[in-house]
Amino acid sequence: MELHQFFLFLAIILIAARLLSETAARFGIPPVIGELVAGLLIGPSLLGWVSPDTTMKLLAEIGIILLLFEVGMDTDLSRLARSGAKPYVVALVGFALPFGLGYLVSSQVFGMPDLMALFVGGTLTATSIGITVRVLEDLGRRQSDEAQIVIGAAVLDDILGVLALAFLYQLVIGQHASYDVLGEVALYILLFMVLTPMVAKLASLVIERLEQHAATPGLLLTMALAMILLFSWLAHAVGAPEIMGGFAAGLAFSQHFGFRLWMGKRPALEFKPSPKLAHRLEEQVRPLIHTFSPLFFVMVGVSLNLRAVDWSSSHVWLMATLLLLVAFLGKFAAGFCIREPRHNQIAVGMSMVPRGEVGLIFAQLGYSQGVFDGETYAALLIVIALTTMAPPLLLKWFYRSAGG
Repeated sequence: MELHQFFLFLAIILIAARLLSETAARFGIPPVIGELVAGLLIGPSLLGWVSPDTTMKLLAEIGIILLLFEVGMDTDLSRLARSGAKPYVVALVGFALPFGLGYLVSSQVFGMPDLMALFVGGTLTATSIGITVRVLEDLGRRQSDEAQIVIGAAVLDDILGVLALAFLYQLVIGQHASYDVLGEVALYILLFMVLTPMVAKLASLVIERLEQHAATPGLLLTMALAMILLFSWLAHAVGAPEIMGGFAAGLAFSQHFGFRLWMGKRPALEFKPSPKLAHRLEEQVRPLIHTFSPLFFVMVGVSLNLRAVDWSSSHVWLMATLLLLVAFLGKFAAGFCIREPRHNQIAVGMSMVPRGEVGLIFAQLGYSQGVFDGETYAALLIVIALTTMAPPLLLKWFYRSAGG
């Protein structure tokens, strides 16, 4: 893409995102729906002004990483820990149920080969943490008890999705999967999620000390952004999603996060939370988040090329209908596998449904590698589109009707 084209496309995306999100908000619709519709409007599905270009996707990834950084800053690990095993149960059930049902429906009802059926099941396991978090934020529920369960479950779901994608990719490339490699990736991801927040915490204390003696303005924001990008790179290096790096960096700057290093029975060192630093950084980074995160949601809509769907095919619609039921019920049922008030169970189940960009990655990989035929790919695009667009509206209606 030439430079002048990039400027034009970026301007179109920003204007469309703002106009459509404002319009949606004025009609009582979650603004994220407006941004997704903006992507459908200006993308290949309708006007064709913007294509899913690599440069735009990179900017969109910066947006989602910054959004996960904000989520990390708002996350109280002690409160998340009080949820106990609930996020794990929701993540595991929400992963296994759509995967298993998707495989069975694909292989038994539509007679797909095993590899194709596995890819369909993998596509249905996805949960888009970015869309989920944004919807809860739009509804003013991001600090609720159910949101803590959903955030924990969505992070775990993302990790399981990466492992499933690695497994399926090995099957496509080598016709077999090495469980040793998968175990190694899982171990690296686990170590990353445990150790990185503590390392990032130490880095944040150094940044705080440097900022107090800085001779020029902007040091806090610059160093924090550098740390977000560095840990996102590190996440990719160990096989984890890049957004986990942004989340870990956010935890480090959180006003809730601290830890102790023990020597015997006594704490040798204690690293306390820094509420003042967190507040200053939040004020500085929020304008960047409001600028870049809409790019991510618009690009999700741009990536959904609905012109690729054969709308006249009854087979496509039958497949899409059955897979949509599996996709929705598999995730929704996960909310009812934990002991919570019925209100929270429904909210958790609905919040886990959005597929978004994660489902698209599975579908596009399967299509590009020749695993999916055109009809299966078209049916999955319909499922991804509906499971991305419908949950925000359903959650809005649910909280309003429940008085939440």
